Amino acid sequence: MKKGLKWMAGLLTLAMVVGSFAGCGSSSSKETAAGESAAATTAESTADTASAETAGKKLKVALILPGKKDDVSFNQAMYEGMKKYADANPDKIDLNVTENVYEVADIEPALMDFADQGYDVIFGHGFQFMEPIVKVGAQYPDTYFLLGTGYKSLDNTAIYDVELEAGGYEMGVIAALATQTNKIGVIGGADASEIKRGHEGFKAGAKSINPDIEIQEVYTGDWTDTAGAKEAAIGMYDAGVDVIWHSGDGIGLGVVQAAAEKDMYCLGNVADQKTLENNVLSGVVYQWDAIIANVFDDINNGTFKGRAEDDRYYWINAENNGLGIADINDPKGWLTDDDKQVIADTWSKLQSGEIKDYLPEYSVIRIGVMSAVQTIIPTMGDGCTARGLCVPSLKNTGTFKHRRICKWTIWQSVCRE
Repeated sequence: MKKGLKWMAGLLTLAMVVGSFAGCGSSSSKETAAGESAAATTAESTADTASAETAGKKLKVALILPGKKDDVSFNQAMYEGMKKYADANPDKIDLNVTENVYEVADIEPALMDFADQGYDVIFGHGFQFMEPIVKVGAQYPDTYFLLGTGYKSLDNTAIYDVELEAGGYEMGVIAALATQTNKIGVIGGADASEIKRGHEGFKAGAKSINPDIEIQEVYTGDWTDTAGAKEAAIGMYDAGVDVIWHSGDGIGLGVVQAAAEKDMYCLGNVADQKTLENNVLSGVVYQWDAIIANVFDDINNGTFKGRAEDDRYYWINAENNGLGIADINDPKGWLTDDDKQVIADTWSKLQSGEIKDYLPEYSVIRIGVMSAVQTIIPTMGDGCTARGLCVPSLKNTGTFKHRRICKWTIWQSVCRE
């Protein structure tokens, strides 16, 4: 009870602070809003012109990767998808690939450089590209920008993302069937939207096999923290966990290294990582080519622009084969033939939609409960908050399921019912 009162007191303090900021900075806020509105109007006013200019012509396309194109993970999957499309359509696009643009300070200059060179389409492959793309996109309304995961967009930008929950669910099923200790784990990098969804799917899948299974979870806080992920994985293995799924980028290499060192199993993500070590039991495989053709088709036929904000998303998922599952590699013989049949049947049901609505509900405070909070937390549709501000003492003030009610929630702060 005391904890809840302290929490509410803190929230009320936040409301007063925000109110003070709103009063002191009202002029500046109006100028920013006006600038954003003008930028959006400029971008929208050129929609027809840009569509007419790009229709039917060979497009100059830039793909900016935050890491290496051969990382056997997030970057390689996108590179291979784009390369596959470019090789199959040499008359439609010229592709330029730039690697290792990770820091936000380097992203904006890279985007502007390609835009100044007259590139028609620029892909920024990562959440950290979001703010730079929105800023630069407003300055170059005739250029198309694609953001790899995120939630902000303009009329000349769109977002491509992964519905990782289905892949996570399948990994949870595999881990729960394979474990010999009834202890499994999941390790993520940054606590971002698609990763959070994947982890929740993993938990749901594992518990569909064994409701009493023990699941350990760690976020390293960084996509590239290989050493931190390895340390976390070793800690889990030492605590009795024998199967770990990792959910992102460079951290995956650390988990794979730990699995080999401890002679336990891990499950990969994004690419088939069995080539790295024989301890990779299976994994989720991203196949971005499932939506890349759709992006260019929309640009060429003039339907990329002019869409509602909540319709500027290209999703890869189990249903469109944008997500796949790596073949089982079980040298320890922990999975029986019956287990493997359950794994295959589960994936078929995820692809067909027979298994759905397995993500948990979360309590969130609805916009309008406090006007001061409303000024700093924008709505993303259906009355839900963009960041899922949690109020443990106000349960049932509103709930959402990702992609069911609040599709665009970024899950930065959520609390279980």
